[in-house]
Amino acid sequence: MEQRGNFGTKIGVILATAGSAVGLGNIWRFPYMTGVDGGAAFIILYLVCVLALGIPGVVTEFIIGRHSGSNAARAYRNLAPWAAPIGYMGILTSMIILGFYAVVAGWCLNYLYASLVGQLKGDVTFVQQYFSDFTSHPLKSVGCTVAFILLTHLVVVRGVRNGIEKASNILMPTLFVLLVVIVIASCSLPGAMRGVDFLLNPDFSKLNRSVFLDALGQAFFSLSLGTACLCTYASYFSRQTNLAGSAVKIAVIDTLIAIMAGLMIFPAAFSVGVTPDAGPSLIFITLPNVFQQAFASAPVVGYVIGVLFYALLSLAALTSTISMHEIGTAFFFEELHVTRQQGAWIETAVCSAIGVVCALSCGAVEGLSLFGKSILDCCDFLTAQVLLPLGSFLSCLFLGWYVPKKVVRDEFTNWGTLRSTFFGLFLFAVRFVCPIAIAAVFLHQLGIIR
Repeated sequence: MEQRGNFGTKIGVILATAGSAVGLGNIWRFPYMTGVDGGAAFIILYLVCVLALGIPGVVTEFIIGRHSGSNAARAYRNLAPWAAPIGYMGILTSMIILGFYAVVAGWCLNYLYASLVGQLKGDVTFVQQYFSDFTSHPLKSVGCTVAFILLTHLVVVRGVRNGIEKASNILMPTLFVLLVVIVIASCSLPGAMRGVDFLLNPDFSKLNRSVFLDALGQAFFSLSLGTACLCTYASYFSRQTNLAGSAVKIAVIDTLIAIMAGLMIFPAAFSVGVTPDAGPSLIFITLPNVFQQAFASAPVVGYVIGVLFYALLSLAALTSTISMHEIGTAFFFEELHVTRQQGAWIETAVCSAIGVVCALSCGAVEGLSLFGKSILDCCDFLTAQVLLPLGSFLSCLFLGWYVPKKVVRDEFTNWGTLRSTFFGLFLFAVRFVCPIAIAAVFLHQLGIIR
């Protein structure tokens, strides 16, 4: 049987795992929520939530994954046979997410091409029609979805060190450079400071229980908690990897990129008098026109910024889909006793099938819906509102109350080689703070509490 892979360098661990957290949500969801929920006040609250919920949650999954050194299902099963369903749920969640996420990633890929060949020139109505025509075209939408999954497959099939780590070492620095370039260009526009104020000016009057739960939810989803991704990646960590230190670095990178995304979007939007929307309309309808208007006096610059923006989105999507793909690949490879290549192809086939149905439900096939929503929206709701919080909630309870304290301490301190100053605080957070906070987010997402 093939040997399991592992990460070769410390920077590879950080960039690959941070890449799993950095995605399209950083580009539009975080900036929008920051703007409408109090600007810098929301960011401060978000950082508190990352410290109280996000980092302990990340370390929890790291400990479970590294202790067993295997795929997510086996990782939980090795600690307690009855806990295997938690791992299975994480794997299923990741496959559903990869399926519908690839649809949106495929849209980004198409828009990158459209930007390159100049197909997005026109007013908002034109761009809106372009988006509608594309998403309702079965061959184009399905083709881009499957193409993105295959692109992801090409990275994952090469293994952990030669595929995921090498790709992350290239993709993450490139993504950061693109962000810096677009932020500088956006902030140099006339009137751009109004967008910066909108993003960073604290408005504490907007803070309430709902905003607090929004910040908790964003911290939870932004760090990929509950997908089995962190558990799977941690199974490739060395025994010398500082789990808590790595979690802090990942949280810092993820938050920095989210804030920079806001500095990229809002200054350009406000320079032309547009208040950005949330959701796909921001990325695929509003912003193409914003870039045209903002750089109307320098159309070449506007063209370059448009291309770089969709290249950035595609890279951000790819870093996330790679991690999602690896979860299922590792599971099939180890549990079915097939080669890693065969395991990757099984994952690709299953997720492509999900992606095709989701893509066709966005207008290409009439009546392809459930409960009045497209299949894509249903998959999004099921994972984001139910499976992710449930998986993370169960993981925290499992580690905090069932796994022997000595096992948890040994992994946290690398068998006594690291200081255990924050171990008591970590255990308290996992046992009490995280489950209560996650339960609150879960009930808030379902509309039970507001």
